[in-house]
Amino acid sequence: MAAPKVLIADDHPQGVELLEAYLSSTPYELRSAVNGDDALKAIRDWKPDVVLLDIMMPRLSGFEVCKRLRQEPAISTTGVIMITALDQPADVDRAVDAGTDDFLTKPINQSDLLLRIEALMKSRTLTDSLPRALAYIQAVEESAA
Repeated sequence: MAAPKVLIADDHPQGVELLEAYLSSTPYELRSAVNGDDALKAIRDWKPDVVLLDIMMPRLSGFEVCKRLRQEPAISTTGVIMITALDQPADVDRAVDAGTDDFLTKPINQSDLLLRIEALMKSRTLTDSLPRALAYIQAVEESAA
């Protein structure tokens, strides 16, 4: 089984380094992107399980990256955790409206980050297995009829 993939999208090298350090003891395969355009390209090409998405980035904001990926069927189920120094309720609302799965405010707590990534991984596994489960149920019902 392949290692789960996590994309870190942050335009500040220190932010990327911190998140990489927090995730260094995990089995995750890590990549990074330095702006919104690069993040969206990496999501399309690499298909990470989870994206740690900074909101304030050049070219495309994290809000815009999240909105766009939710509109593309091939990547729409990608887990997204928006990470930002913004901490106003309106910012959280805007992130939710963009389609984020979760929201963390800087400074990031390592335990919170790891728990939230793990929760998204479990959710994605369930989401990905749902069509197979429904097809199995339908086949059983049809054979019983």
